[in-house]
Amino acid sequence: MSKAYDPQDSGQLKSEVGTYEKRSYVAHYESSPALGATTDVHAAIVDDGTEQTITTGITNPPEVRNITATAGGTAADIKAIQVTINGTDAAGEVLQEVLPVFTVNTAGTVVGLKCFKTVTSIVVPAHDDVLATTAIGLGDKLGLQHALTRNTVINTFQADALEGTAPTVTVSATVLASNGATLNTALDGGDVDIYYFVDGDE
Repeated sequence: MSKAYDPQDSGQLKSEVGTYEKRSYVAHYESSPALGATTDVHAAIVDDGTEQTITTGITNPPEVRNITATAGGTAADIKAIQVTINGTDAAGEVLQEVLPVFTVNTAGTVVGLKCFKTVTSIVVPAHDDVLATTAIGLGDKLGLQHALTRNTVINTFQADALEGTAPTVTVSATVLASNGATLNTALDGGDVDIYYFVDGDE
């Protein structure tokens, strides 16, 4: 039988028929994320009748996460606007996301799809009147550190317990910020460990 792995012979796994297997590595995500709150990134911004670009009072996510926006105040003053989040992704590259549209005259939260490492500015268009507010918070999607071509998550643990149901995973081979995992159980500040394969030859 031939050696399955010989570091002197290309360093790749070798099959019995002499072909070499593509390399894959197991990546380990590790963090202790708390349940996201609607004001984690910025407290409620009171409408002033104009589009506002907010650059102060921002708290960056403690780990790479998706962003939420919550419309509040007087429901009749809430307009169907879309908040824009500017910041950086896990690699420090510039990232922008236009969040989903609010429902007119309805208090509620919209959830972003991309995962941010930092938030540098928040653009909030004008509502219908100054009794509406917009708060910026954190979602439950945890940003992965690799751009994946497919869902390769093997196991997920929370507080050292194996999750019985697999997380919801989104992937993108071209947009790092679109790669993330949402656990089946709510985040509670306990340790989260996610193990997934990363192709080494792509």
